[in-house]
Amino acid sequence: MSPPPPDPPIYRDLMRTWADRGRTLPGRHDPEWTRLAAPWRGLGQFSVSPAPRGGGR
Repeated sequence: MSPPPPDPPIYRDLMRTWADRGRTLPGRHDPEWTRLAAPWRGLGQFSVSPAPRGGGR
């Protein structure tokens, strides 16, 4: 099996431009996606309203 052909120059330039601008790139680690896709940790992340429950809101 032969190796895949190299990416065309226009694709390499586009990837370089995206990387320079901090964009997400295929096949690269994306910390924001990791954070968004992490399991929900429950209500501990949110503050509780100081209003009494059933206070007519």
